[in-house]
Amino acid sequence: MSRYLKYIVFIILTTFYFSKSAQAQQEVKQLGKNDTIILRAIIVDGDTIPFIYLPTVNIYTTRIYKSKRDQIRYTKLRRDVLKVWPYAKLAGVKFNQLEKELKMTNDKRVQQALVDKTEKDIKDNFESELKQLTITQGRILIKLIDRQTGNTSYAVVQDLKGRFSAFFWQSLARLFGSNLKSHYDPLGEDAEIEKIIKSIE
Repeated sequence: MSRYLKYIVFIILTTFYFSKSAQAQQEVKQLGKNDTIILRAIIVDGDTIPFIYLPTVNIYTTRIYKSKRDQIRYTKLRRDVLKVWPYAKLAGVKFNQLEKELKMTNDKRVQQALVDKTEKDIKDNFESELKQLTITQGRILIKLIDRQTGNTSYAVVQDLKGRFSAFFWQSLARLFGSNLKSHYDPLGEDAEIEKIIKSIE
């Protein structure tokens, strides 16, 4: 780089940083003596250290498929996850809402009425759509309900409808190769599903 060019770069940089410094000083003056900027802080060995929470940033590379078959398999998995994800989110919202409402009363009749109302709402609005899910999509939904509620589908049915209902639906699910007791494993067998969800969130 020539001496003349270095000089121009130096002038540009110093002008930029001096302007930023002047701007920062002006902003401080505008705050005034009595204004306070409140920050979160922690105390470490007697020293107060300010800190802020930064959102998690997920970085994804372009997926490289091992084969055409692998590409078709992944595309199908992504399509199935996209199909059932809204229902899993809804299940999480409804379950948490119902749990709060059930804790507000000890009256068994009122609790049963709340459970029946929630069940009716879901059936009225989504039964026809849920019936159209494929067996594979149903299996993914079972896993995602565990992800969203922290409970397996079997535990949810047992808590809300009793052991007999849970046993009945588990037996029916088993006929179609599914398992209501399936746990969601984001670091193991369900890692790809987890990556798909994070990419669409």
